[in-house]
Amino acid sequence: MKTRSKAFLDEAEKKLNDAKEEMFKPEEDMVSYSVCKNSQIAIENFLKGYLTQNNIQIKKNETIDTLYNKCITFNKNFKSVDLSATSCRHHIIDSRYCSEIPKISACLDTADALDTYFRKNNII
Repeated sequence: MKTRSKAFLDEAEKKLNDAKEEMFKPEEDMVSYSVCKNSQIAIENFLKGYLTQNNIQIKKNETIDTLYNKCITFNKNFKSVDLSATSCRHHIIDSRYCSEIPKISACLDTADALDTYFRKNNII
């Protein structure tokens, strides 16, 4: 289980870095879809990594919201990470994306907040 958890967390960090690199390109060169999808995947993988690290079952096609709620059920402190700015959290990850800068920026900020939470709490 540790190997699977590590794989999720490593992929989350990679996707977060990819999203940041894309977001900080000049506006005319930035691909908003790339920032959006990499941020979504980072959020999903951070949550899956935490859940698998704690031997919590993950079902196929779970949404970011269902994963987040499982994290809260296991650890009430997860409520300190606010996912409300992530407009796609109630949908299967491959079904939605945003192209507006404020929305993709909020999604990137959410992924970054999860990364910060995990580092602060020695999860990664």
